[in-house]
Amino acid sequence: QVQLVESGGGLVQPGGSLTLSCAASGSIDRVDAMGWGRQAPGKQRELVANIGSGGSAGYADSVKGRFTISRDNAKNTVYLQMNSLKPEDTAVYYCNADIKYYGDRFPRNYWGQGTQVTVSS
Repeated sequence: QVQLVESGGGLVQPGGSLTLSCAASGSIDRVDAMGWGRQAPGKQRELVANIGSGGSAGYADSVKGRFTISRDNAKNTVYLQMNSLKPEDTAVYYCNADIKYYGDRFPRNYWGQGTQVTVSS
């Protein structure tokens, strides 16, 4: 069964930091790219960061220099370190991953259930 479970969201003051985690579980053969997206109320979901299996990372301009994505391949886990948080970072953050499970011919893209991040004083 496919599972991407996020954790680490919460309420933080402007300028503060949070770290999100997301672990993939199930009969995993291979995890390719992993990433994080977010969706604020009334807005479309946007991809904020992604990372390849080799560690190459990319960021949306809105978070570049403030967010850092990393992964632990042995644990099939991806992290998002968020620093200098702003009120406009408030959103539900979703984990995303391309996963090939045993029995699948090709990897498929999966999304987690999301974790709320609220930046407010």
